[in-house]
Amino acid sequence: METWMGKPYYSLDVFLQEQFHEKVYKVSLDGGFTCPNRDGSLDTRGCIFCSAGGSGEFAGDRHLSISRQLDLQIEALQKKRPVRKFIAYFQAFTNTYAPADRLEALYREAMDHPGIAALSVATRPDCLPPPVLDLLARLNREKPVWVELGLQTANEDTAAYIRRGYPLSCFEDAVMRLQEKGLDTIVHTILGLPGESRERMLDTIRYINRLPVRGIKLQLLHVLAGTDLAADYSRGRFRVLTFEEYIDLLIRCLEELRPDIVIHRLTGDGPKELLIAPLWSRAKRKVLNTLHREMALCRTWQGRLYEQYTEGSAKHD
Repeated sequence: METWMGKPYYSLDVFLQEQFHEKVYKVSLDGGFTCPNRDGSLDTRGCIFCSAGGSGEFAGDRHLSISRQLDLQIEALQKKRPVRKFIAYFQAFTNTYAPADRLEALYREAMDHPGIAALSVATRPDCLPPPVLDLLARLNREKPVWVELGLQTANEDTAAYIRRGYPLSCFEDAVMRLQEKGLDTIVHTILGLPGESRERMLDTIRYINRLPVRGIKLQLLHVLAGTDLAADYSRGRFRVLTFEEYIDLLIRCLEELRPDIVIHRLTGDGPKELLIAPLWSRAKRKVLNTLHREMALCRTWQGRLYEQYTEGSAKHD
């Protein structure tokens, strides 16, 4: 049974220990951005699952400077545990959706802050014009820069339902252009989207396996108050995964996932004041403990079935 420092999958903790040789924590920031799915460029409603905070409910206060957001969050972290290094994570909304000069000022303010070891930028694949890619590549020569892209699903009909706003070809093009610039890509996926069978969710994993991506976030679908997804849920148009279904699905996703892909997330957090379902997801530690126990009992690991499901298709070296 293959393990990564005692875990049956390649966790972010393991990767960070390899890169920085000590504990590193992410600090979530709000750079004051919006999104083409909200400002009218593509739509005004946002993605169907997205709350008013643009997935940045745990980010800093956008009314504060980047430096001040970092100060406050680092201070809070250091009260709980001795930490010296941090990742500046631009999380809320679309964090490359601005002119390159504005982006550079914000990114550099974060990177120049004491203790920041790397920069992570969450964005959309249709918001990476050449000047922004050039900027990210330049900064990557100073400190590691990761680009987090929201894919959610490889199924185009589901993508239309969630109002993703771009075709799969756009995502593929962005990943390849990021690779050409020497930038690591982290893919965001959502498990349990309405209308998706287990097999269709696994199709997304198999699709990601074929691309030069460095990391993945496996996010459980959360139904949050005030979203259009919540309205569909209240009408009984879909059901959420049970705890047991999610654990089983996670194990199969990990078994089929390429073994060199770093696992950045395995469940996710829904704001307590907004979370409608599934309520069991509040017990995040239980999810992870159960996953580890079940994988040990099954004597399985990340990538165990990878070769089986890539026979006859192009493999990424």
